[in-house]
Formats: sequence, structure tokens, C-alpha cells
Amino acid sequence: MLDINLLRHDLDHVIARLQTRKSPQTFLDVSAYQALESERKTIQTQTEQLQASRNALSKQIGQLKSKGESADAVMAQVADLKTELETCATRLESIQSQLEAMLLAVPNLPQASVPVGSSEGDNVELRRWSPTGTEPKALAFTPKDHVELGEPLGLDFETGAKLSGARFTVMKGSIARLHRALAQFMLNTQTQEHGYTECYTPYVVNAQTLKGTGQLPKFEEDLFAVKKGGQEALGGESEQTALYLIPTSEVTLTNFVRDTLLSEADLPIKLTAHTPCFRSEAGAHGRDTRGMIRQHQFDKVEMVQIVHPDHSNEALDEMTSHAEAILKLLKLPYRVMSLCTADMGFGATKTHDLEVWLPAQNTYREISSVSNCESFQARRLQARFKNAQGKNEFVHTLNGSGLAVGRTLVAVLENYQNEDGSIEIPEVLQTYMGGLTRLSA
Repeated sequence: MLDINLLRHDLDHVIARLQTRKSPQTFLDVSAYQALESERKTIQTQTEQLQASRNALSKQIGQLKSKGESADAVMAQVADLKTELETCATRLESIQSQLEAMLLAVPNLPQASVPVGSSEGDNVELRRWSPTGTEPKALAFTPKDHVELGEPLGLDFETGAKLSGARFTVMKGSIARLHRALAQFMLNTQTQEHGYTECYTPYVVNAQTLKGTGQLPKFEEDLFAVKKGGQEALGGESEQTALYLIPTSEVTLTNFVRDTLLSEADLPIKLTAHTPCFRSEAGAHGRDTRGMIRQHQFDKVEMVQIVHPDHSNEALDEMTSHAEAILKLLKLPYRVMSLCTADMGFGATKTHDLEVWLPAQNTYREISSVSNCESFQARRLQARFKNAQGKNEFVHTLNGSGLAVGRTLVAVLENYQNEDGSIEIPEVLQTYMGGLTRLSA
């Protein structure tokens, strides 16, 4: 959530930055905000005047009583002022609630260093890497896609659809083992090499948790609500009791510091977890319907950092390198993109995407997104630390994939395929696979 003082002191700047994002007109009703803010100022001024009058009259009551004179008339005036103050307080609380609801729908402001653009076509490539240099090595045969390669190895879309519906997948045998090996390898690398603390978190969370990281209230349609006790969470239950499946463990890990006052010495906090992620993919109908690229359920190893505000851009670069390290160790070609203003997520102020090379598509596809949210989530979470001056200050939060396990599996299948459909196992995964070096049907 944005600091409301930004809007109060420099609304033009806020609007200008929001207009660089996609569909800026949906973020903030400026006239409605200005009307509420104007009324807030009027009521606050009125409240201050009423309080001053009440204080003056209270002093007068004391003086009258000290002289033995009746203070009944003045006391009646104080009682009237109390009623007026209560009316002002009620209205002010209502206005503050409306302003907060308004702010909850407003995305983060892009940093000045973020390229301005209107679509993903305006993202800027920062660098690319391949085991052979910068360009992927061309296969000597026409590559098959991961669906054709994976099905003989145990990738089962038909059973997934039978059990749950479209965009769910079953894995059996060697392909399931390879998927597990990837997740274990990622966790070990992030904890043993990069200093993250491994965590196990719930897969089901309450609405307050999702509000803290920005999924609620604006993106409720993207979530899977949980039924309990025969009653649907949405509609049938209050916000306080509604439960949802996590879209990413960014939600749970970042909420560790909700309503917490840290010491400066506690920072940075580096957390990681391997969890399933559940997304309804609302608005994504018809996109990437073949295979595992866009699923309702997929696994991810998440990285989260809670840092001092002075170090969040440095942490963004560090986390990007931590995601890159996984791809380098797997020897998968990739490129790093700086997302433009229109392509960034709701809570991000700056984002780096990693895109892995998929030979069958002859293109790069997103495999990790690393974002600096600055104090945007922390303000919603009330996550603060006591700085060197002894003042409470909001932390900065960052999150990123290290990596999306299913998409990494796709990339391994396609980049390590042989002409006969067998798959060479990347060297770093062979110990996780019991020394196996190749998968064959």
C-alpha cells in the first residue's frame, strides 16, 4: 500500500507514475479521492476547533467551581461539544476506512529506473547466458516439445484432467523423480550456497494474510477459496474466517513479519520454501493450454528477503543472481529482462524476469520473476524495524522464484533431449537421481 502522504503532498507525481502502468484509470478515482480528502481536512479542522473550545470551557468550569459559582450552563455546552466530537470521530473513521479501501486497490509506483512501456514488448534485455556463450546451442534435429517427450516418461495430462480438470497434471515414475530432484536441488542450493533459511509453511491461509501481500482484495478471482464445514469460504463466510490456497509461498514467508517490530540487527532476513502453488488463472483462458507452462497447481521454490530500505535494490540484484545460479548449474540457456512499467506485478516497484530457452518453441519463456516491493507490502503488513535513530521504519520486502519447478522440468526435457526421445540428466541432478544419467521410455 502506498504511503497516503505521497498522495497528500504530491498527487500529480503519483498520478504520473501510475499512468505509466497498464490500465492506470482503474487504479485510483482521483475525484473521489480528492472529495474524501477535502472532507477529511474539514472534519479534522473542525475537530481541532471543537477540542480547543472544550478545553477552554473545561478550564472555565474549574474556575467557576473554585469561586463557588454554578457551572451548569458551561457543563451543558461541554456536553454538546462532546456529542459533536463523537459525530466528527465517527465520520472521520468512515472516511479513513474509505481512503484505506481506495489505497488497497492502488499498485506500487515504478522506480524511476524502470523502463516505461505499454506491454511486455517494451521489456529491456539486460543480459543472456548459455553454456556455449550467449546464444543457445542449436540441436542437430527437429526438437520435440515437453509434452511429446514427457508422456512416454510418465507425464500424464489425461489422468490429471480426470482427477481435477484442465490444467492439472499427474507425474509417474522417472518424471516424478526428476521433478522431485529439481526441487531438492534448488532448496539445497538456496540454503547451503545462498544463505536462505528453509521453511515449511501452511498451504491454506486466511484473508488477512493475503491482504498483507497484496492478493486481496483486488485479485480475489485469481485465488482458490477453500470450503470447510460444508460452507463456501466466499460469500458463506466472513473475511475473518475465509480460507484460501496459497498462490505462492511468498504469501506465507513475507507474512512471518506481519505486525512485528524488528531490530536493525535482525536484517536481512532470507527465507525459502518449496510448496505447491494454486492459481485460478482468471483471464488467462486460451493461453498456454498445451502442457505444463500454465497450470492451476505447480511447485515452486520461493525466495523472500526482508531488508533495510537502504539495501533493497542491492538485494534485488543478489536475488536475481541466486535464481540465475540454478540455471547456470543446470546449464540451461536464459536471459534476464528488466520489466517495463506496464508489465510489472501489482506490488512491485522494480522486477527482473529470468526467461529460459525452450528449443521446441524457439523462444525464451519466463521461469522466475524477482521483485522489489520496497515498503508497499510492509505498510499493509505493519512490518517495521527500529532504525539507528531509534525510530520505527517500514522494512523493504522482496520475493522471487528460485525457481518454478515445473517450468524448469520443461526446460530440462527440451534442452537435454536426444533424437530418440531419451533425456540426458543434468550432471548436478545425477546424485539426486541415484546416479542415473539418462531417462528413457
